[in-house]
Amino acid sequence: MLVGETTEIAPELETIIRGRESFLDKHWKMKYIRITFQQISFQEVLLMLKEIGIMEVGGFRVGHAQDVQAATGCTVILCDRMSPAGLDVRGGGPASRESQILNPVAAAEGINAVLLSGGSAFGLDAAGGVQKYLEERDIGFDVGVTKVPLVSQSCLFDLVVGSKDVRPTGTMAYEACERASYEAPAEGNVGAGTGCSIGKYRGMARAMKSGFGTCAFQTGDLKVGALVAVNALGDVYGADGEPMAGLLNQEKTGLSNTLEEMFSDAEGKENLFTGNTTLGVVVTNAAFHKTQLTKIAGMTHNGYARAIRPVHTTADGDSIYALSLGDVSGDLNLVGAMAARAMEHAIRRAVYSAKSAYGLMGWDALPGKKENG
Repeated sequence: MLVGETTEIAPELETIIRGRESFLDKHWKMKYIRITFQQISFQEVLLMLKEIGIMEVGGFRVGHAQDVQAATGCTVILCDRMSPAGLDVRGGGPASRESQILNPVAAAEGINAVLLSGGSAFGLDAAGGVQKYLEERDIGFDVGVTKVPLVSQSCLFDLVVGSKDVRPTGTMAYEACERASYEAPAEGNVGAGTGCSIGKYRGMARAMKSGFGTCAFQTGDLKVGALVAVNALGDVYGADGEPMAGLLNQEKTGLSNTLEEMFSDAEGKENLFTGNTTLGVVVTNAAFHKTQLTKIAGMTHNGYARAIRPVHTTADGDSIYALSLGDVSGDLNLVGAMAARAMEHAIRRAVYSAKSAYGLMGWDALPGKKENG
């Protein structure tokens, strides 16, 4: 047996490993043991994928800023260098800025930062604060006469949680940049997670509080992590495939089930609280170009699908960025599988870490709760 911290293995990893005897030597660098795929069980493979802190991925800083009273905020990811990035949007109602430069056919080869914020489309002005912060430090794409900071931003809808008139601004985003560090970021009711909620199919009265979460894994020299603000129409599911948070029953004594209630509404609902949106960022120390990163972002949506149901609805703007922050050699499929697993865990942690606020019950106050993955 191998010694190390353990976690579950993503289903995609089983497909990747199957039939590839050299895979283990290549990615896990098992210098102290010679073994072939036929001699190793998947239980032993689990021991090779270990969990690490999100900041151990390296190459970036994270900063939060929020208005707690107004229930909104933003989270900035500042890259140490101009970094290749990809984006995959699956939801039907996204609000974004500088997203088109991440298109594989666009000229830009990298970006300086990603900003996740509340405020719906009103919050898109906040990216200007990140640009100001970077411009003052002579950071950006060199156009000869100056350097233009490239900042991609996505917003989630939190206007019904606190004050509809208060949104993240350039000043708030600048503050988030000033607070950015290499220390582990706070989770829960912070930054872009301040006004997050889940389980809104029957409206806010039966919804629950969610927030911001992170998770990262390592195998050999390869590191992959996920950061996410969870603001979904649907419920969040545990590792056992059962709802762990989301739509409350009418008595608020436990959970209902969004999918079951949707299925019972044969004619559907016209108003699904069209502002939701779960925003995620994948970070890796592997070297990829933006076309590959777009595929990795797409594969990471598998993590959304495993942890949130329903997901990618017309009432969500679900988006995932992927950033290449290092020079380690990595298999695209492996990184995509690890990213999906990291995102799945980060989503659950966004729920576990969120506290009751703004009249919304947090997981800490849910009757009969159980931690599940």
